[in-house]
Amino acid sequence: MDPRPGDLAWRTRTRRIPMTHDHPQRERSAASPSIALVQPSQEHLPSYVAALRRGWSVDHVRGRVAAEEELEVIAKDPVAFLASLVDREAKGAPVKLPDGSMVARIPGFRHWLWDGEFCGSIGLRWQPGTTALPPHCLGHIGYAVVPWKQGRGYATQALAQMLPHARAEGLAFVEITMDPSNIASQRVVLANGGVLLERFVKPVQFGGTEGLRFRIALQ
Repeated sequence: MDPRPGDLAWRTRTRRIPMTHDHPQRERSAASPSIALVQPSQEHLPSYVAALRRGWSVDHVRGRVAAEEELEVIAKDPVAFLASLVDREAKGAPVKLPDGSMVARIPGFRHWLWDGEFCGSIGLRWQPGTTALPPHCLGHIGYAVVPWKQGRGYATQALAQMLPHARAEGLAFVEITMDPSNIASQRVVLANGGVLLERFVKPVQFGGTEGLRFRIALQ
């Protein structure tokens, strides 16, 4: 799921996408474990590093390259790395976009999905006093589950647990974007009350391809 939009789009009338026969809640069977959202810490870091070494990355566009970059940062200063994942005042370094360009950071934080070990990441970002986002920012929330833990309903649980945090920041709604082919992520958002807001064209930094923007009301 992609966390950063540009409003370069053609709009469609807000509507709900019909549910498929495979209902999203069935993604989580009775035998499936639950996850917790945890603030990244030294306790959780070894399991996170293990996921990076397997090639997983929260940056689904840059993939293994982004994973290797994070491993270098962690090896150099793990305490600073953990601190960088909570940046409510946007004091951190600029953000590298998929095309290599750099943009200013906005306030945000990341939590990790935990089921006894690291199983994914979810982040929230916002601009104080507004629900608007910079053109390069594809959504308020972005999440990623490690491939070996997918299909267990973890993303649906994580998004449900993150929404109260977004509400606490004063947001009336959150927007989440994804590729039209990402049916699994669409089900996650629908299961959390999302509606399709528009089809849009991603900014050139993200390839100028088509995306879907969903909105989840918080009030």
